[in-house]
Amino acid sequence: AGNSVAIGAWRTPLVVVVCGCLIAAISFGPRSALGFFLTPLSQENHWGRDVFAFALAIQNLLWGIGQPFAGAVADRFGAPKVLAAGAACYALGLLMMAHATTASALTLSAGVLIGFGLSGCAFTIVVGAFGKLVPKSWQSTAFGFGTAAGSFGQFLFSPLAVALMDAFSWQTALTLFAALMMLVLPQSVVLA
Repeated sequence: AGNSVAIGAWRTPLVVVVCGCLIAAISFGPRSALGFFLTPLSQENHWGRDVFAFALAIQNLLWGIGQPFAGAVADRFGAPKVLAAGAACYALGLLMMAHATTASALTLSAGVLIGFGLSGCAFTIVVGAFGKLVPKSWQSTAFGFGTAAGSFGQFLFSPLAVALMDAFSWQTALTLFAALMMLVLPQSVVLA
């Protein structure tokens, strides 16, 4: 029993909120910057805009459809498992998107994998974990910071995408975004 107290002692409300905010920022960031990849991806594969638009439409639909299920699974089995699975699915989608050469590969990667990945690691799961982990006196602050962190991720990743594409290539930028998504895994442990 003494060991579990020592392990949990470092997990203060501040640590929980900071880690949850990092997850929210990381998970919303790449999705908001995907528009920057429309032109290079379409030019590389000689696609019209409709191919990219269809993949992102599927992404948004599956994100919305998947959220209630992800929330239910998080309530039953814990937020860290859902966050980890969502982040892994999202990262795989970004990685596959970097190498997509057919419309169906883009729909699977940017549409299906990223859509379901988002439902598992978006701020809704983080906010639900905040409701269980932080004291009542912290909850409104935690909810506010968690929501703001998602917006900050959207703000941060757009110039990051442009800088990475200018410095390297659009494929490298997507691959680095996939690697950044894996940072959700150690952060999610804090929300157990």
